Amino acid sequence: MQIFLTGANGYIGGAAAVALIAAGHRVRGLVRDRTKADAAAAHGIEPVIGSLDDVALLREEACAADAVVNAASSDHRGAVEALLAGLAGSGKAFIHSSGSSIVADLAMGEPCDHIFHEGEPIAPVTDKAARVAIDRLALAAQDTHAVRSVVLCNSMIYGPALGPPAQSVQIPALVRQARTSGVVRYIGRGLNRWSNVHIADVAALYVLAVDKAPAGTFMYVESGEEALGEIARIIAARLDLGTAQSWPAEDAIAAWGRAMAVYSLGSNSRVRGRAAAALGWSPTRRSIVKWIAEELV
Repeated sequence: MQIFLTGANGYIGGAAAVALIAAGHRVRGLVRDRTKADAAAAHGIEPVIGSLDDVALLREEACAADAVVNAASSDHRGAVEALLAGLAGSGKAFIHSSGSSIVADLAMGEPCDHIFHEGEPIAPVTDKAARVAIDRLALAAQDTHAVRSVVLCNSMIYGPALGPPAQSVQIPALVRQARTSGVVRYIGRGLNRWSNVHIADVAALYVLAVDKAPAGTFMYVESGEEALGEIARIIAARLDLGTAQSWPAEDAIAAWGRAMAVYSLGSNSRVRGRAAAALGWSPTRRSIVKWIAEELV
């Protein structure tokens, strides 16, 4: 199949593109400029230079493709609308990338027992309401646009870039701060927990989703869970930086910014999914702390 993929230079999009190409698909990938186009082309991706604001381009590429993967942004509603318009009436696959911060709380390092399962209603905090609305727009497209729409809700992703150079969100943020200050930090008591998944397993699921995920499928992408305090401690040991230390909420927000501190590093995001397994997905990596201890660079 010919697949149009946004975010071809991104951490998720690049990995998904490489996996799709390895599976025999042709991937046309949206990139922002010539330098990024060259990086994408080096991995077998056919670059399409543009942005998520190029409505006509997105519609044209979606219309010409056999399937579309949106991996550039979980929050750009205009891009989703343009891609769906290009696919309208085709019955083709539209794979939209979301993130499990849609169920994040405001715990700032405190624990929470609530685990979200697929099909469970989500009442997001105000900052995440727009993202949830986009997920619902994508899923509704099976009826409104006659599209085989699927939402992959990724949890904390770890592992090296598998496509063009890129990084995930949470682990690199912790590592950068640690290398700058000499101290690995976690927020509050560090008892907040996130579900997580290795990037290679994420990429494999995108291939399965394109090939055979049923219309209207929402799936949490996860294969493990860990507390942020424990992640920080393993990073400290790996980097030989002594003992990880707690950070008060206000200091963490000042250093990382509110969105990163509150949602990416201070919250609980505990999810469980069965939809991916129903496609035949079988994760090969299930321990984020093992990866940090043995492979983090």
